[in-house]
Amino acid sequence: MLLFIFDMDEVLYRYDWRTRMAALSREVGLSVDELKARWWHDTGERAAEAGAWTTSSDYLAAFEAAIGRRVDEQAWVAARASAMEPIPASLDAVRLAARLGRVTLLTNNGALTAHHLPTIAPHLVELFGDHLHTTSDYRARKPDPVVFERVLEAYGVDATDAFFADDLVENVAAAESVGITGHVFTTGEEMSTAITEFARARPGDERA
Repeated sequence: MLLFIFDMDEVLYRYDWRTRMAALSREVGLSVDELKARWWHDTGERAAEAGAWTTSSDYLAAFEAAIGRRVDEQAWVAARASAMEPIPASLDAVRLAARLGRVTLLTNNGALTAHHLPTIAPHLVELFGDHLHTTSDYRARKPDPVVFERVLEAYGVDATDAFFADDLVENVAAAESVGITGHVFTTGEEMSTAITEFARARPGDERA
């Protein structure tokens, strides 16, 4: 089986972090700079992405404790969703990959985002089904090579049969360090070409 692993933000969706933060700022009554200082750091959001909190409720409780405010969960989700815009050519690339093998998502996000991905990124539901995963599911975040090793283990796939696309060079390099074929995202069209070339290069694979 071929496994195609995709990042989400700035690969399948355009993601405007400033839009999200402005919405959160209005919701909780803290400035964007204050939110960043209280949560967007190694022991906050980046720890969440590495699985420090394994449930959506635990994530939300930690977030509320860090910022010193109660947060409506649906407002948090709406703020995240408001920053998302699908990239049609990238979704087409996922459709292509799904005809050639298994597709799965791997996005640096925590358990609350994971729980609400069908709302935050609704276009991905029909493409990925039950394979919408955040790095928190694997208890490690990109660019730690461990997260890729755990994805391969979860799917029972050799690294030589796996393809990974991300917009960040360091994440692609981490995937390549464990033997996965990497692709630095530029456009959906180029990603489709890379997917086709990867499938054609697999010994004995005639699906491409």
